[in-house]
Amino acid sequence: MQTTERTAIILPTGTWDVDPAHSVVEFSVRHLMVSKVKGRFGRFAGTITVGHEPSEAAVEATIDVSSVDTGDPARDAHLRSAEFLDVEAHPTATFASRAVRAAGDGYVVTGDLSLHGVTRPVELRLDYNGAGPDAWGGTRAGFSATTELNRRDFGVDISMPLANGGAVVGDKITINLEIQAVARPAA
Repeated sequence: MQTTERTAIILPTGTWDVDPAHSVVEFSVRHLMVSKVKGRFGRFAGTITVGHEPSEAAVEATIDVSSVDTGDPARDAHLRSAEFLDVEAHPTATFASRAVRAAGDGYVVTGDLSLHGVTRPVELRLDYNGAGPDAWGGTRAGFSATTELNRRDFGVDISMPLANGGAVVGDKITINLEIQAVARPAA
């Protein structure tokens, strides 16, 4: 991928593996219509393949949805249940990109997200944060990405209305990714 700066900084081509120890997959959702609850997934993996042009890039990721963590064990158990993520029937979520294009100061990654047994197209707004050597003789790159989903589009349609007309859980889910990837050594 190439940045949009006129200095033409280029991310080295090849395959990059997401480093889960230095990456975050987070979400937030409106709760009781007055605040947002945040959570994250603790187990995930992914690869980024980089060509000479953004259009040659590809991203694939898998998330273990049973690793959901909002900091409240009872809420996490409810999120794993059939009312929400139904991890027994759908233990993973996957993302596979279809296109990467420059957009403004960053990029847009279009791809298919499979969650809760439903596959839908999504767009991630992506910033390339740079690349450089790490302390172990490798090369790392950083990315930030965000998207918004409607949980009902993925079959998570639990309805918990409030007496005042709102809902216990909002429909809009904001996903934020902070990704550090490690270049695979040349073969």
